[in-house]
Amino acid sequence: MPSILYQILKKQIEKRVGERALPQRYVARAARIFQIEAMHQIKGYLFILAGICAAGFGLKGFLLPNGFIDGGVTGISLLVERLTGIPLSLLLVAINLPFVLLGSHSIGRAFAIRSMAAILLLSVAVHAIPYPVITEDHLLIAIFGGFFLGLGIGLAIRGGTVIDGTEILAVFLTRKSSLTIGDIILIFNIVIFSFGAYILSVETALYAILTYLAASKTVDYVIDGIEEYIGVTIISTRSEEVRLAIVEKLGRGCTIYNGKRGFGKRGDRLADTDIIFSVITRLELSKLRNEVEKVDADAFVVMHSVKDTRGGMIKKRPLAH
Repeated sequence: MPSILYQILKKQIEKRVGERALPQRYVARAARIFQIEAMHQIKGYLFILAGICAAGFGLKGFLLPNGFIDGGVTGISLLVERLTGIPLSLLLVAINLPFVLLGSHSIGRAFAIRSMAAILLLSVAVHAIPYPVITEDHLLIAIFGGFFLGLGIGLAIRGGTVIDGTEILAVFLTRKSSLTIGDIILIFNIVIFSFGAYILSVETALYAILTYLAASKTVDYVIDGIEEYIGVTIISTRSEEVRLAIVEKLGRGCTIYNGKRGFGKRGDRLADTDIIFSVITRLELSKLRNEVEKVDADAFVVMHSVKDTRGGMIKKRPLAH
């Protein structure tokens, strides 16, 4: 740990607790937590910036110059831009705004603020960055325009935000119905493509479907499926602190299993251990990793995909960010 960081944190902690001497391990742990938090935030911002650049390239380098549309809020913006001539940079902000406000209620204010900032940056990138027009081949436009747009959306989600409000709407509606997030996004896009076929042409709508498929598969590849929940099993010598972090920092429930460590020679007495199991959304995965690492960097964590859940707290509590 850098000595400068150690000294700064030590002075800050001493101001809070008074002049009494502090154990070195207390300051060292505070410095480690600060370092993990800083790296977590920096990594998230880098993902978001990379996502904005990729999405902007997909829009201006492929879709926008050739009159193509996509699914989601971005598809609505492209469709309105074709019909009205209003700049896409303004439409991205205006049409996404209601969805972001919905996200402030259903997910969290911090998440909504980050999402709005990311959407504004995407709008600036589309307006100001002179992306080159790559090709006029319709098939290449549909495939690679969708690829770069999906890459941008996926990277932004990995950074803990969204640049297309469709996911926010789907998260909200899935709590009100038996449909999954993937089902709601599909229905939403079918409506958009139907309008595209009626207003523009059937051929444009068919290319839009191809663009959407390329984008959605790219998003799945980048974040391994936003529509799925994650089942997390954690084995740690500091299981109680990990449990409290999940409950207090993420607002999620968890189940504790009594188990025994299996590594040992024949005849050894196997130590008892508590095994923590919880289910979270993919948007919370980065936050969970961060909190577990702050408590126990050597914790053994196993994750697997969960298609959907019933009961419990996963759909009742807002997402933590």
